[in-house]
Amino acid sequence: MFDTLLKKLIRPRLAAFERAYDYDMSYAHDMLDASPAAVLKFNRLMAMARHREEVPLDAWYAAKLAATMAEDCGPCTQLVATMAEREGVAPQVLRGILQRDPAALPADAALGLRYARAVLAHDLQAQELQREVVHRWGRKALLSLAFAVTTSRMFPTLKYALGHGHACVRVRVGGVEMPVQAAA
Repeated sequence: MFDTLLKKLIRPRLAAFERAYDYDMSYAHDMLDASPAAVLKFNRLMAMARHREEVPLDAWYAAKLAATMAEDCGPCTQLVATMAEREGVAPQVLRGILQRDPAALPADAALGLRYARAVLAHDLQAQELQREVVHRWGRKALLSLAFAVTTSRMFPTLKYALGHGHACVRVRVGGVEMPVQAAA
């Protein structure tokens, strides 16, 4: 009974998200069919995924996209790029991030990209970049970037783990399609 009620409450929200972002949420529908309790637990992570304090938007989205691309070069990458663009990240900045080219980016976005890539590679340079983030924007910014990297990997990984992963696709930014390669 309770599961049925939860499903009736959650399904319209999933459908609204799908319409708003032209994004296939079939993995979430499958989760909901299997276990509404699991979906409620998963939903708690959304606050962590949206957490951003004292870090510039370009840097935050650079970290999110770098982490997403480490796990996906398809729909999840498109979703994050769309969200970034809708929040005001310039298309040329997004293209530089998607091309993994810090030299093509403004300083804030370049730092976010370099930081995320170093963290993902478990590179010792990450410590230097952490210090730079704290020096520029503070400890809250470092925590925001750490959350961005951590949670952005979770979504595509979960989709692949549930059998909903997709092959690489072209991503549309600023009305222009561009290829995105999976991380090496």
